[in-house]
Amino acid sequence: MKRHKLICVVGARPNFMKMAPLLRLLRCDGHFTTALVHTGQHYDDNLSGRFFHDLQLPAPDHYLCVQSGTHAQQTAEVMKRFEPVLMAEQPDGVVVVGDVNSTMAAAVVAVKLQVPVFHIEAGLRSFDKSMPEEINRIITDAISDLLLVTEESGRRNLLNEGIPDQRIHMVGNLMIDSLRQGLAAARKSDILRRLCIDGRPFALATLHRPANVDHPEQLDEILGAFQEISETIPLVFPVHPRTRAHLDRNHFARSGNITMLEPLGYLDFLCLMSNSSVVFTDSGGIQEETTALGVPCLTLRDNTERPVTIEEGTNMLAGTHRSTILAAWNKMRVRPKVGRIPALWDGAAAERCLAVFRNYFVAGSKTPDLSSCSLAEFGTPRPRGTGTFTELGPGD
Repeated sequence: MKRHKLICVVGARPNFMKMAPLLRLLRCDGHFTTALVHTGQHYDDNLSGRFFHDLQLPAPDHYLCVQSGTHAQQTAEVMKRFEPVLMAEQPDGVVVVGDVNSTMAAAVVAVKLQVPVFHIEAGLRSFDKSMPEEINRIITDAISDLLLVTEESGRRNLLNEGIPDQRIHMVGNLMIDSLRQGLAAARKSDILRRLCIDGRPFALATLHRPANVDHPEQLDEILGAFQEISETIPLVFPVHPRTRAHLDRNHFARSGNITMLEPLGYLDFLCLMSNSSVVFTDSGGIQEETTALGVPCLTLRDNTERPVTIEEGTNMLAGTHRSTILAAWNKMRVRPKVGRIPALWDGAAAERCLAVFRNYFVAGSKTPDLSSCSLAEFGTPRPRGTGTFTELGPGD
């Protein structure tokens, strides 16, 4: 039996969470061999090394050590360093996830070398081209051979852009696979005790998008809202390195009941998120994770590429100004948003991705037999179908 080689590319923290459950199944399946490429877009141990450990990702077969730079510099470095890897490995396909610079750069290199590209989390659109991620999404989707979709809006967007229906596959959300698999281990974290918030209500905040942190006036608006909110509820704020640099550079005064932390590993952060009363974020993935956990989320943006988190989940757009954030906070306090878990966000997205790949390479292949791939260290995937928040109760 021919084994098909897939190169799986990761570069930044959200990629690790999406690739981990799929890579494990690919390495258990006799139809495939894999090579894991880490571009090094996120290279700090708090943003990379700890996540590899928490998610039980294997050491990468190739580490490109790209590190930081402008968008053009980072994209160019990924392309320059990925090309010789691709030529040496001679894979049958390249798997990319998400919307970071590494995603788009690896896809472009593969297509130019006539290697099929499989894009997971395809079709998401904010319709805001000032976001670098939006450009990466559009380009990657336009050149990919298979487009694996997390929510119905992604399928509609791709069809509207002229992508043939037979190349689009609804598979669900790999982020939620990792969340479900890691939740039991996250509950063993001592982060709540270390922060002296065990059993107490608290808010959790993350902030990293250039539009929010690169301009002092804009950052001051958001921090002003955080400070006022923290007078009502303690606020825990793991600070992204990009945000930390701007805070230090502009000498922002620290006030209010805000605990600023270094970036956290996956399990510590998941523990905080699952126990928080509300999450303030500009992250796309956290909008999804809070929806799966049933935790109210106020997104510090004017748009989202993940509309299902608003239509069905617990997410609300709060804008980026102090007044709009406080208005959303007050609205949420009066009437907390209750949602449901979207269809196929059930912990089995990796299995559906694997089935798509097998059908691509082995036409008419049967549903893959995963009995030889132990899930004991990750927990058991949930039954397929739309669920309710009770599925993620304390016993899980």
